[in-house]
Amino acid sequence: MATVPVPWTAPTASGPVNATVRLPGSKSMTARALVLAAISVGTSTLYHPLRARDTELMAGGLRALGTHVSTVDDARWLVRPRPLAGPAHVDAGLAGTVMRFLPAVAGLADGPVSFDGDTRARARPLLPLVSALRKVGVRIDAAPSGGLPITVHGAGRVAGGEVTIDASASSQLISGLLLAAADFDHGMVVRHEGPPVPAGQQLRMTVRMLRSAGAAVDNSTPNVWTVAPGRLSGRGWDIEPDLSAAAPFLAAALVAGGSVTIPGWPVATAQPGAKLRRLLTEMGGRSTLSTEGLTVRGTGQIHGLDADLSDVTELTMVLAALAALADSPSRFTGIAHVWGHETDRLGALARELNGLGAEVSELPDGLAIKPGRLRGGTFQTYDDHRLAHAAAVLGLAVPGLRLTDVACTAKTMPSFRALWESMVGRPGTQPEPGFDPGEHGRGDRR
Repeated sequence: MATVPVPWTAPTASGPVNATVRLPGSKSMTARALVLAAISVGTSTLYHPLRARDTELMAGGLRALGTHVSTVDDARWLVRPRPLAGPAHVDAGLAGTVMRFLPAVAGLADGPVSFDGDTRARARPLLPLVSALRKVGVRIDAAPSGGLPITVHGAGRVAGGEVTIDASASSQLISGLLLAAADFDHGMVVRHEGPPVPAGQQLRMTVRMLRSAGAAVDNSTPNVWTVAPGRLSGRGWDIEPDLSAAAPFLAAALVAGGSVTIPGWPVATAQPGAKLRRLLTEMGGRSTLSTEGLTVRGTGQIHGLDADLSDVTELTMVLAALAALADSPSRFTGIAHVWGHETDRLGALARELNGLGAEVSELPDGLAIKPGRLRGGTFQTYDDHRLAHAAAVLGLAVPGLRLTDVACTAKTMPSFRALWESMVGRPGTQPEPGFDPGEHGRGDRR
């Protein structure tokens, strides 16, 4: 079930922020570790996983298929593989990882497995994955669009083989094939043909975690991934902090001044959020990586940025918020595919930022942002956690910025509001009586 919308007035910074923010575990790593654990031999343990709507949906989907997943201990989840079987139903919510990672696993189940999710989930790209699974022997009922709802008629095994796929809409389409491929009779060879695959670092994470579980993976040829057949081994997974979730907190140092430290920042990682350090430095921040974590300090200026964000699409929304507050225009490219995420993110950013006084135009593959005189008002979040993050960043500098919903941040970080209010130093305020989330407010403020 979707979260109930909670309107929220974002707190405005009255001075520099100075905070240490301990982030929950990586959503991407948690989701992949759960899937790999479910098809491995032996018990797996996830240390410091992310407990949020997306990962709870993933755990719930695996339970529906017969896997034992214990999430009683927040710091340690246990996964014990059991024979996968239907009939079963998987609620994907709005989680791209669930709707793209579990259909291939469902092909290994004995019996039918149905998938559906929130209304917006039905618009998310899925056809290339459905077509690829059909080519390797999985029977799937789906609408002509290939999107949710679908039913996978598991036969207890998947032949595997070679497929060609256009994964330009999402790297998850390839990850969803690779994660289960070692359990296919003949493994799998996946070839991508089409525009560049976005979020390449997420694919590298998939490959690295597969190898850590014992899979033989060859990705030496560009746009070709080969997974040999073989059994994976259960193991312990140390889940890193979610670096993409750090974006709004580290951005706060640029907006309000002061410094924000994220403990546990890894020296080497496959997470795309690692590029935050360089991007925020280019926009005017100063960063230091030490044994205490990553610290970003504000310098009193935010500079515009011209960048290809194809590898770091999850950072687009917060970077766009910073761009609206910068001292020069910004241009972000390589992100046309984000229309198929939780909402049409480019269109939503353009509408909301323009409504607050910025000048934003959509490009064929991105956004051009010209800072303006921003004013308080209403920011529609479209049930999108990262749009809510962007609005919170803007609210630090723009008094009276009202989010139509902050509860959507529970998708990946249930503690977001509490962490944010603690960092700023005072709580946000509830909307005033009569607040209409369909109307933009007035009031001039830079």
